[in-house]
Amino acid sequence: MCGISGFIDFNQKSSKDILVHMADALTHRGPDDSGYEFFEENNAQVGFGFRRLSIIDLSAHGHQPMFSEDKNLAIIFNGEIYNFREIRSELESEGYRFVSNSDTEVILQSYQKWGTACVKKFIGMFAIAIYDKINRKIILIRDRPGVKPLMYYWKNGLFLFSSELKSFHRHPDFKKELNFDALSLYLSHGYVSAPYTIFSHTHKLVPGHILILDLKTQNIITEKYWDVNDYYNKPRVKISYNEALEETEKILSSAFQYRMIADVPVGVFLSGGYDSSAVTALLQKNSTRKIKTFTIGFHEQKFNEAEYAKDVAKHLGTDHHEYYCTYKEALDIIPLLPEIYDEPFGDSSAVPTTLVSKIARESVKVALSADGGDEIFAGYPKYIKGIKYYSLLEKIPIPLTRMAGELMRIFKPKERTDYSLPDRYQKLMLVLQNREPLYAFNIATEVFSFSENRKLLNNPGNYLLTPFDENSLLNLNNDTLSRFQATEFKTYMVDDILQKVDRASMSVSLEGREPFLDQRIIEWVATLPSEFKLKNGVGKIILRDIVHKYVPEKMMNRPKMGFMIPVALWFKKELNELLRFYLNKEKIKEQGIFRPEETERILNSYLNQKKMGDFNRIWFLLMFQMWYERWF
Repeated sequence: MCGISGFIDFNQKSSKDILVHMADALTHRGPDDSGYEFFEENNAQVGFGFRRLSIIDLSAHGHQPMFSEDKNLAIIFNGEIYNFREIRSELESEGYRFVSNSDTEVILQSYQKWGTACVKKFIGMFAIAIYDKINRKIILIRDRPGVKPLMYYWKNGLFLFSSELKSFHRHPDFKKELNFDALSLYLSHGYVSAPYTIFSHTHKLVPGHILILDLKTQNIITEKYWDVNDYYNKPRVKISYNEALEETEKILSSAFQYRMIADVPVGVFLSGGYDSSAVTALLQKNSTRKIKTFTIGFHEQKFNEAEYAKDVAKHLGTDHHEYYCTYKEALDIIPLLPEIYDEPFGDSSAVPTTLVSKIARESVKVALSADGGDEIFAGYPKYIKGIKYYSLLEKIPIPLTRMAGELMRIFKPKERTDYSLPDRYQKLMLVLQNREPLYAFNIATEVFSFSENRKLLNNPGNYLLTPFDENSLLNLNNDTLSRFQATEFKTYMVDDILQKVDRASMSVSLEGREPFLDQRIIEWVATLPSEFKLKNGVGKIILRDIVHKYVPEKMMNRPKMGFMIPVALWFKKELNELLRFYLNKEKIKEQGIFRPEETERILNSYLNQKKMGDFNRIWFLLMFQMWYERWF
């Protein structure tokens, strides 16, 4: 796990000093080593910068940038290729020689052998940059689900790339221009979906894609090499439930064991829910040593999962570590969030994720998370609700629902008074007018709707297309549940969940690994019948049954909590002043981005409500304000 950054400057105004500054902005991602290589092309300057967190082959042989034997290829790489030993053996059988024990050299020699098609052999998480001097190309590759981040900027002959946006600020010719279209997207969901970022001319490389920059022509092309939709579009396998159960456990065990490959200590984040319990149970089953497990607890019982995690850890016999978080510790983390997440980020569970990463880092250098289980095995309650309501909607003739939606538009009630909640009337009206399941799912999960953003923002921007608009790309093999799952895999999971874990763990130089996001799991489970995943209002059917083989069902049978924190309660009391400071009407007016009267309505509605209201609306605004103060 590392941080990579670099530039291709066709204006030839960059320098090695700039490269060093860009790479060193990522020191937290790689405090163990650094490397900076500056190349002069005929028409461009090329810089490759690297910060290393040593995990595999701790020796100097793992140093990057790494070169091929003939010096015609250079590579920098963030991530892990878990099956690198098998690929290395294949290459050695064909005469390739290796000087290190690192997976980086395996990538380099795989590219020499197979070109960009080598990526199809990799099982792992990766963001790769290759400088191919012979073909005069720069190649960027991002892993299939998007575990590892990779951003790029392209304007007026300057191409920048990095693991995090903060590197770009270190280049004097990077222009910080707020992307108002992306800001509207952020307010809707609390994250900016790939390929967009909060800055203009700046992009996230979409997961499962390769970018090729031709140094001769300055042309950029992107190629897709993997898409989860391709597997949801396959016919469902005809197999018995017991056969599916056996095969699923076999694939899970292989994927989880791969994530234990390291030359440093490894631990597991354990919440006590099905996903993390599955990872822990299958790993402990195959280990002669106690697996180290870590969890965060809260003194507010409503939000506390630590007791459940402790019970699971005791039953499985792990070496368990728990830590109870107070509002004071949360307050200490909150001001750091704009630095850790250098793009506005609205998931408040970033706070406990950062804390649990900090605790784990005291004992291990690698921690396994259990993200992706809800998307892959259908664990979210919103899937159950969405299917229930959409099945009711489908029973009504389309002309009637459209007529009802139009009547709602014409006879809209008077202006609402509670701005702490989304406009549910408008949500229902839009869903009735457009019956597509992904459109309805998008509308239902928005925190601020696009029309609300038009009222809230002085410059509301344009509507940006995301995977929520890809209903037509999923064929008739997909029922409503599959459509929800495929879409969330490409939106919420990659740009919320994975971004959260990557930035939080790397902020304390901890490598986070995602065992559920092995492509073999995703590709297999996507083809299973939906009733193996969700049935009679219960999700994760097949995963539950695997876990129950190792942890008693009565120990696991409890309502889903999620990794939440009581920050909504704290903002009503102890942290109230923080809200009032950043959402102050005069500050908003001076800034000029939001309309002061709208933000004041939302803030007052939230603070004056005895109930919690929709805390996300307040949190999204606060996180943007704090981010803007840090980076502008």
